[in-house]
Amino acid sequence: MRRRAGPLLALLALLALLALAPATPLAARQYPEVELAVEAAIRGGVFPGAVVVIGRRDTVLYARGFGHFTWAPTSPVPSPDSTLWDLASLTKVVATASIAMTLADRGQLDLDAPVTRLLPRFTGGGRERVTIRMLLDHTSGLPSFAPLYQDADTREAAIERLWAVELRRPAGRSPEYSDLNAILLGLALERVAGVPLDQLARQEVFEPLGMTQTLYAPGEALLDRIVPSIGDAKGPLPGVPSDPNALALGGVAGHAGVFGTAMDLARFAQAWLREGDLRDGRRWVSAMTLRQFLVRSSPTGTRALGWDTPVGTPLERTTSFGALAGFGTYGHTGWSGTSLWFDPASDLFLVLLTNRSYLPRARNSLIAIRDVRHQVSDAARSSVMAQCRVAVVVRC
Repeated sequence: MRRRAGPLLALLALLALLALAPATPLAARQYPEVELAVEAAIRGGVFPGAVVVIGRRDTVLYARGFGHFTWAPTSPVPSPDSTLWDLASLTKVVATASIAMTLADRGQLDLDAPVTRLLPRFTGGGRERVTIRMLLDHTSGLPSFAPLYQDADTREAAIERLWAVELRRPAGRSPEYSDLNAILLGLALERVAGVPLDQLARQEVFEPLGMTQTLYAPGEALLDRIVPSIGDAKGPLPGVPSDPNALALGGVAGHAGVFGTAMDLARFAQAWLREGDLRDGRRWVSAMTLRQFLVRSSPTGTRALGWDTPVGTPLERTTSFGALAGFGTYGHTGWSGTSLWFDPASDLFLVLLTNRSYLPRARNSLIAIRDVRHQVSDAARSSVMAQCRVAVVVRC
């Protein structure tokens, strides 16, 4: 028996080490399909740079930067930890919808209250029936877009144009994704809290979740770390949002304007996967409130509160989520080439940030980035599943 004790103890020690593997970021584990998809997109001119982070509720499995800030090979290589990106419409979930969730959790915001109660100028033509919830699930009846920036020299002038936008269909009937919903929601949240939206995002979302490098309107000191999402004849314009309405609103709006790093978005996704548990004895929001923001209904189609979800059969599902996405997956994308999704059933998230909108060389880059999101999403899932198949003790 004593002779057998040595090998047995060695085996137990090896198993213990393997059991600890998930606690360490799996930099050594390769995700070749992910890398091939991103690198092919760079060669194809879809975007000059990207970062990818894959992880679970309690660990990061993979994090890497690709390409360069611009098409110039001498420009920096993006970093998952320190490079800031124009998050574009990810602002809708990372800031606006999440703020609404925290205020609703504390009883400060009634999701079924009419918008006109908070914004009296939003009235007439059926607008009285639009609720806060309808702004979140995009069933307000507003059109998808309006050029608020036209002939608007000030933020106030752009907002004045917003009041004049008419509903296209009765409120609450069906979803149509609209920037205007998030812009209105941002204004309503400011009215509820009595503070500007950028300050509200910081105190309700970024600081509680440890997103120390996520912010609106980054200052000049950060420009060297920002990947440009637009450029002009003079060169790249880092720190300038790619959305003209966000610019007209002073860079702080409910639909766009937030800049952040991939690792900050990983922290955000993990907070949603943990249902608001911050792992240090604190809660961000109650699990019950968070789950309410992930509920779809018949009138909302694929839309939850702020989030979108896969639809149809595997071959018909929303391309950005990939063909392997389950119906419990929630995510969002952004004009600049950003995307984020998390899947509670699989305990998995994906952050893909690119600057697709910066002088793309590919023909029809909007279709191309959709295909890249699809490929990277499926590659991330299949790579994680492959790791699980060969794992001995590693949790999958």
